[in-house]
Amino acid sequence: MLRAWFIVSLLGAALAAQTPKDVRNAARQGQAGIPAVAKFLTSETLATRVEAVRQLIAIGGQDTVDPLVRATKDADAEVQMRATDGLVNYYLPGYVKQGIGSTVVRAGSAIRAKFGEVNEQTIDAWVMVRPEVVAALGQLARGGSSMDSRANACRALGILRGRAAGADVVEALRSKDNNVMLEGLVALRKIGDPQFGPRVTYLLRDLDDKVQGAAIETAGILRSEDALPTLRTIVKNPRNNKAQRAALAAIAMMPAKEDQGLLSGLLSAKDDKQRALAAEGLGRLGGDVAVIGRLWKDEEKMAPRLAAAFGLVLNGQVTTSDDAPLRYLLNTLNSGAWRETAVAYLTEALRKDNARNAVYPVAEQGTRSEKTGLALVLAASGDAASIPTLEKLSRDADDVVAQEGLRALRSLKARLGN
Repeated sequence: MLRAWFIVSLLGAALAAQTPKDVRNAARQGQAGIPAVAKFLTSETLATRVEAVRQLIAIGGQDTVDPLVRATKDADAEVQMRATDGLVNYYLPGYVKQGIGSTVVRAGSAIRAKFGEVNEQTIDAWVMVRPEVVAALGQLARGGSSMDSRANACRALGILRGRAAGADVVEALRSKDNNVMLEGLVALRKIGDPQFGPRVTYLLRDLDDKVQGAAIETAGILRSEDALPTLRTIVKNPRNNKAQRAALAAIAMMPAKEDQGLLSGLLSAKDDKQRALAAEGLGRLGGDVAVIGRLWKDEEKMAPRLAAAFGLVLNGQVTTSDDAPLRYLLNTLNSGAWRETAVAYLTEALRKDNARNAVYPVAEQGTRSEKTGLALVLAASGDAASIPTLEKLSRDADDVVAQEGLRALRSLKARLGN
């Protein structure tokens, strides 16, 4: 009995004596040193465990994934956050340099991290994330040791499109912590699963303006039609102009027949962004093609004219003649300022066969910006018939086009299960 106690005491002392320097020495072996570095994750010394995570990230490679997953279960929030960033970094190389873990500031046992702007990164559709990674991050989002580590896990799940952990993110929204709620809402938006739309409706009236705005945007993107009554109320009695505009944008994403009067009335609004939202909504709703057509011909501002072109394409105007709405959207892919808007409109419009079939010749003969833009669009909205066009783009003489064409081809095939 005494001998057993003595051995345990020696092991405990050995673990306690481990230092960050010991970790760095083990890490000098590179890939071969991963098992040795991973052992330091059980050290009683926090600084040693933190260094072990740092070194695993620096070494990189698939053999570091399992140790980093284990590190997400550490009791310390900093270890959890750095391990989370390391897992994202494996699938999105370079992320760790800008991840939340890099902003951690420790004061004694308390730590704080800086979240700042919304992260819009996501991995390519063809990148397959191991289920145990998503599960570990889901558990962290649901019950990490600090609100910052939970928020960071939500951010990671959004970047990795961790659909299997969607329920964990929904649970995280109940934390009442603004950072967790914001990151959770953005994650659900990136995951893009409509089943989670109704689960965010209760946040449409959140007292924090940023959380409310994110909830409104997420409800719209996920096409959560049960949110429409609340959104209409916000439009009529908004807390501020941002909330009203966000609610209008969400309604325009999923308009019902009863919204036709509201949207038609906004076609003559002084605010050009409101006119654009009206044209979008009416285009999705169908009908009023003549009204949208007049806006398309008479409008001088870019945002509503693009929206009108989008609305007309949705309603069957898919010729690519010089003065056609679809051609206008395609030409806008050459605009640095409006390219992102054009990509978004085309991504939605090309879910329809007639519009998608109309752009294949342009994808093969257009400018570099048109080819790369349509590669992005077809990756998201193409079908099996889009594969030959993307294969041609992947062999384009322009290296930039060829690279984007290959990425798009891989993403499309992954989405189609090929």
